[in-house]
Amino acid sequence: MDASQLLKGVLDVAVLAVVRDADGYGYDVVRRLRAAGLDEVGDASVYGTLRRLYQAGALTSYVVPSDEGPHRKYYAINDRGRSVLEDSTKTWRTFADTVDGLLTGPAVAA
Repeated sequence: MDASQLLKGVLDVAVLAVVRDADGYGYDVVRRLRAAGLDEVGDASVYGTLRRLYQAGALTSYVVPSDEGPHRKYYAINDRGRSVLEDSTKTWRTFADTVDGLLTGPAVAA
């Protein structure tokens, strides 16, 4: 099974979960997702997801100056984002439980 296709469906919730734990700038979020086991996550996908979640009102942003390069735009979850994350978490758990049940349940006779 192609994990990248599964990742597309859950990237929003994964990004929200990462910034729920701590604010982060684009590459920091990418790094934390990969450290959590989402090795195939692409930089461009995460940057696009951050922008989309920000435009949807689920994230706020602020800029932090850097002595080592360009300023970094940090993203933080807000109340709307926490609500989206909570709803998405419930949906994910229901979906995952259903698929687990199909995979581990008795085989259906054809």
